[in-house]
Amino acid sequence: MFDGSREEIHRLWDELSDFDTSQSQEAVLSLMASLAELAGVENSTWAGAIRVAGGHERDPLRGWRVATTVALQPLALQSEDGLLGGVLRLWERREIDPSFLLPMEEVGTFRTYSLRRGLPADWFKTPFYQRHYGFCGIYDVIFIAFPLNDDCESHFGFYARHPVADETIAQLAYALRGIKWFHRHLLLSHGLLMASAPLTATEHRVLQLLLTEMTEKRIARELALGVSATHRHVVAIYRKFGVRSRAGLISLWLNHPAGLDMNALAAQEQPD
Repeated sequence: MFDGSREEIHRLWDELSDFDTSQSQEAVLSLMASLAELAGVENSTWAGAIRVAGGHERDPLRGWRVATTVALQPLALQSEDGLLGGVLRLWERREIDPSFLLPMEEVGTFRTYSLRRGLPADWFKTPFYQRHYGFCGIYDVIFIAFPLNDDCESHFGFYARHPVADETIAQLAYALRGIKWFHRHLLLSHGLLMASAPLTATEHRVLQLLLTEMTEKRIARELALGVSATHRHVVAIYRKFGVRSRAGLISLWLNHPAGLDMNALAAQEQPD
């Protein structure tokens, strides 16, 4: 099935592996652009989803939150209410729409789901659809979900102004199924895997440069931050990841399993 596209996807994987660890933002935008072109769709997003502990009994979304998003063309999805017409704010407030329940089906497994395949035709006549998708001409959205562990998932979305063929969805699923390492790096870079809390926007920028050979002073200059402020961000990043040094931080990117014991790693960082 789709032999020509499979070879194209293999080349895409090779190109993706050429990005440095510090270039997660550039890498994910490149990936989204390539896959959007392959699928013939207009836009793409990536979202890191996490499940917070406790209080799930009355929560139809079982504690899941969208912790961070990246859009290939953010302005194309922007209304007066924000990205996707403010749909993520409704998710956080638990103002449940049927579309919010689609990712909950078979959560924790690699899966695909879409608006057109998962919702009744009448849903596309509702004010919700028009306010959050129809306002920018979106006909359907295809999602590919990759779980990294029980509490963390990577979701790619593909936004189309036309019907998307099943074979195209299979191509997208194949492309994203074979790069677990990249899903892991993306989630790590936003503090959504192995971290005690998600990174702030500034911490994310600092982290990308910590993964290079830049000194803290050089990072401060690069980001137009004060040296002391930069150091505070560095310390906060170390604390969130449970490490004591840059070497400990970088080691997390060297393909440790998702269930790594953070206390054990911190102990290894202590001097003899």
